[in-house]
Amino acid sequence: MISAALLDSARIRREASVFSRLLCAASLLCGPPLASFAEPLQFAILAKRIDHPFFRLVGKGCAEAARAQGDSCLLLGSSGPAHFRLQNQALEQALGQDLDGIALSVIHSKWLAGHALKRLGRTPLITFDSDLGPDERHLRRGYVGLDNLAFGHQLGRLAQHFRPHGGRLCILSASPQDPNLQERLKGVRLQLRGIEGGDAEAERLSGKNGWHELERCPLYSANDQQSVLFQLTTLLNANQVDIVISLGSWPVHHPSEFRRQLGPLLAELDTKGTRPAIIVTTPEFDTARQALLDEGLIQAYLGFESREMGRQAYCLLDDEALGAGLARSREGARR
Repeated sequence: MISAALLDSARIRREASVFSRLLCAASLLCGPPLASFAEPLQFAILAKRIDHPFFRLVGKGCAEAARAQGDSCLLLGSSGPAHFRLQNQALEQALGQDLDGIALSVIHSKWLAGHALKRLGRTPLITFDSDLGPDERHLRRGYVGLDNLAFGHQLGRLAQHFRPHGGRLCILSASPQDPNLQERLKGVRLQLRGIEGGDAEAERLSGKNGWHELERCPLYSANDQQSVLFQLTTLLNANQVDIVISLGSWPVHHPSEFRRQLGPLLAELDTKGTRPAIIVTTPEFDTARQALLDEGLIQAYLGFESREMGRQAYCLLDDEALGAGLARSREGARR
């Protein structure tokens, strides 16, 4: 049985456009409360899916920061498994709401650029969590979120901790279109290949440093816990994997469900000495997830602060609204 358990974290970074002037304070406030005469602004977090714990936390962080300044921040998007067509529809609807700015977590960069984002107009757009692709980044004013390539390298280091000489690997993702997850996948592969530079090609692992990706992997679950638990059950029953890395938190959305469905199978593999190490990305570390570590059902989490990402998104949206001249009456109070 693998007894080691690691909990790590990653920093949120904020890349603002040349128009940005306002820095978020370390206290997570974007500035002093505005005078009562300042006109409130309304922003939106447009998520990949609004019923995902990560996006709910980001939405809460944005709403809290906005409320402290007399503004509002909505959480918009579709429920259920994430899909770029549903996100495109939600973005089209958001662009028709006369919002003062939108923070978007991108599912399919080229599709959005060729459809809803053609109607962007003067609405300030930033991205968070999942950025637009390099060819589409001129459409947004800035990005708030992880360095996903570096995050992938961190996941790879955790895998190396459990299997210093390599092993059979399966990576869990949501879809091959998600830009942030593709960057994390690349980081994992480069780390296990022993390559630090981000410009190198991230080919499948087929023996380098002892690492082999299973032929059926990566497995894609469309951000759905039941789908990924079914995939994991099938994978574990085949008894051919040494390390499982989940690029998102889908397996443990509801920790009790993970335990119910996979606990007996993992215990059986443990008695045979063939149990794999499972590494999961999580935006929220709580007692329920801690229990999975304590019980040895999960070997490591790599986490980040979701509410902080929401607060930073509000700061950048507010700054871009000021830069675009959407809140001229606020400048005296804010500066």
